[in-house]
Order: sequence, then C-alpha cells, then structure tokens
Amino acid sequence: MTALPQKTERRTAIAIAFMIALRMYGLFLILPVFSVYARDITGSTPFLVGMAIGIYGLTQAFLQIPMGFLSDIWGRKKVIALGLGLFLIGSVIAAIASDIHTIIIGRAVQGMGAIAATGLALIADVSRPEQRSKMMAIVGVSIGFSFMLDFITGPMLARLYGLSGLFWVTAVLAALALLVLFVFI
Repeated sequence: MTALPQKTERRTAIAIAFMIALRMYGLFLILPVFSVYARDITGSTPFLVGMAIGIYGLTQAFLQIPMGFLSDIWGRKKVIALGLGLFLIGSVIAAIASDIHTIIIGRAVQGMGAIAATGLALIADVSRPEQRSKMMAIVGVSIGFSFMLDFITGPMLARLYGLSGLFWVTAVLAALALLVLFVFI
C-alpha cells in the first residue's frame, strides 16, 4: 500500500483511530465492574473470574503474530474485519452466557480477534514516514481516551444494564467498528 495524500492520510488515520477506539472501549468496558458483578454468575469462583478477565489477553497474545502474518498475505482490512468479527461473536457469546464457563469461552473468542498490530501496520501503510509518529499518536490518544471513558461509564452502564448488557454494548461497538472499517477506511 502506498502513502496517501496529506489530507486523506490524516482523515484515514482518524478513522482508524476511531475504529480502534470503539473496539478498545468495548474491550475495557467490563474491567472496572467485572469482578464485582461476576460474584452473581453461576459457577463463579475467584479463579474463574480471573480466568474470564485474563483469557482475553492470553488468546490475543498467542494470535497477534499469526494475525499479523495473515494481514501480510490477505491484506490489512480483511484481517481487521476478521478480528472485529471474532470480537463481536465473542461479545455475543459472553452476553448470552448463563455461567462463568461460557463467559470464559466468549472472552477467549474476543481475544482471538487480535488486531492491534494489524491496525498499527495499517497506519504505517497509509502514512508517510515523516507523518507516521503523528498518526500513531492519534491512535494512542484514542486508546487512552477510551480507557479513561470506560472507568467513568462502565459502572454506570453496568448498573443500568448489568454485565450481560455490557457485553451487548461491546457487540454493538464491534459492529460500529466494522462499519467504520468498510465505510471510512
């Protein structure tokens, strides 16, 4: 992929940052409340609650390099779409779960959508070397903002919709990220 003209480059970087922020907002949304709400989930133990939180990172860590490799072969957008699709499916699995084991499966599927490196590679593909650090900074700020926003809104949304509702919000955010990917990038 070749670098885009400056105006298009900036617009694309902002669209990629927004797409990544939507995904990250959904990912981080459960962090401030999961351990509190997980006590009421069937089969819940402290170990399994920790597993439900950590399995996402474990599957993502294992699949980051293979997904990056696939993005070199299939193209960045296809792999990002695959990753967002897996994240959406995992969110739905966790949303409809009636026990902690199913939530763990849902979180593992969410993590299988390992697209962080692919998203950053896409930024590198569409930006000129002298602008790349600015484009990466835009993405970094969007991730930081989504993390901060999660700790403000996560408890409020959990109180309104419960843990299942948070996973439904996460699924909707993944769908919106897919829309951004196909319409604006």
